[in-house]
Amino acid sequence: MTAPPRPGPALRFAGPQLNPAVRSFLSNEAGSGAALLIGTVLAIAWANSPWWESYFALWHTEVSLHVGGWALEMDLHHVINDALMAVFFLVLGLEISREAVSGELRDRRTMLVPTLGAVGGMLVPIAIFLAVNPSGDAARGWGVVMSTDTAFVLGVLALFGPRCPDQLRVFLLTLAVVDDIGAIGVLAVFYTDTVNVGPLLVAAVLLGMVLLLRWLGVWRLAPYVVLTIAMWIAVYESGVHPTLAGVLIGLSISAKPASPEQIRRVALFGRALVESQSAERAQLAILQASATVSASERMERRLHPWSAYLVIPAFGLANAGVRLTGDVVRDALASPLTIGVIVALVVGNTIGIFGASWLALRTGLGVLPGRVRYSHLLGGAILAGMGFTISLFITDLAFDDQQLRDQAKIGILAGSFIAAAIGAWVIRWMGERSPLCSPSSDSPPALPPLPWIAPVPPGASAAPAAVPAAAPAAVPVSIGAAAPSSSSPSASPSPASSSSASSEAGGPSEMDLSDAPQRCEPTTPSPETKEP
Repeated sequence: MTAPPRPGPALRFAGPQLNPAVRSFLSNEAGSGAALLIGTVLAIAWANSPWWESYFALWHTEVSLHVGGWALEMDLHHVINDALMAVFFLVLGLEISREAVSGELRDRRTMLVPTLGAVGGMLVPIAIFLAVNPSGDAARGWGVVMSTDTAFVLGVLALFGPRCPDQLRVFLLTLAVVDDIGAIGVLAVFYTDTVNVGPLLVAAVLLGMVLLLRWLGVWRLAPYVVLTIAMWIAVYESGVHPTLAGVLIGLSISAKPASPEQIRRVALFGRALVESQSAERAQLAILQASATVSASERMERRLHPWSAYLVIPAFGLANAGVRLTGDVVRDALASPLTIGVIVALVVGNTIGIFGASWLALRTGLGVLPGRVRYSHLLGGAILAGMGFTISLFITDLAFDDQQLRDQAKIGILAGSFIAAAIGAWVIRWMGERSPLCSPSSDSPPALPPLPWIAPVPPGASAAPAAVPAAAPAAVPVSIGAAAPSSSSPSASPSPASSSSASSEAGGPSEMDLSDAPQRCEPTTPSPETKEP
């Protein structure tokens, strides 16, 4: 499909535009994953530079919002982790909602496999971690290993994965979001010191209002934005991690496609604007055009660039900085906490996700989307061992001792790097042998050119017979013109002999076509059929 021209008149001076390949890179997870990787590397380099004190001091900068007697105060680190990351989880919820309505997840059996895989990817890593750290202060970090970092997984898949990774991407996205919802639930239950029931009930009421707007068919974004901000504040005041608000809102906003009637009305408002140009008619045409796209998709399109190129890199910059001094690295290499995190992330997620998904497939409870196969599933399970976002959240909540925090972060970084390297290699290697790309067309391939030669059976002495070519389609007969009687030029009789033979057989002659079906054709032959 040809892309439409940019709206509006051309500027007197137009700057250089981005290359199409660059625009494609920035519009998908490859650009977001690269930005997150840059932020992570910059954080590690800054935290181990001569200016390392400024790195840690920056994130303790106080930020506050005062409205009358009400105040919201937090440091810059929590602004990124609690407020900006809620935008990231809102975008994830919107994408899952859209895929469930009009994408790969419409089939509940397709959605069941990654859901069960996510459950296995939480339980098995926890069991492995507790086997290595059965008691002591380190055991409190069992929740560190249960989460898959969505941004890193999708970024690595886009950068280093196979061609046409969309169906595998949907599988991993669903798995990661279910995993994150479970991890945020663990945060709320096991890593929250106090829960204020009043604000939590307010958040539940606000979520009910979002569902009511969806039921009423409200398609404008402004009411949803207001309720989203209010629900985030309520969840934050309750003591539960506020990113849960972003996920729940994203899953609740309607992703239902517009009706054909709404699409047809765009032409009506467009014609009205063409007849008479006014600001009011232009606004009505814009609103009607917006109504043809679901509220979920429109909100996702507006928030995705901010999430990909502001929120995600800022999170990596704020959370990945670890001082890798000789003593810290030496203690981490001998620490059961670090070893338990690495083994649980890499081995635990592989066994848990692949095993639970395999069980769901073998019992017939679910199916894999599209052309995804067991080999791709194995690579995705390894890649899902990249724990970063929620893992770092829980690290800060689980440990008060800075030494344990550093050991857990080193385990998270090392385990995520190992899972990324092995998982990307497996997916790439399997993708070359079992392509994920669907055929370009559903029609069968073209037949070889005629004549077709029949195969010679073994021991046969007869020459192979050629399969005759099919006769060409009948040539329309024009009044006053003779029709050819054979497809072979050498066997074609002259018009006179053809007419004579037809008369002798009792059929109509070339000039007597009153009883034959007639088809009016132009008397002047086209250039393709013009006789010499």
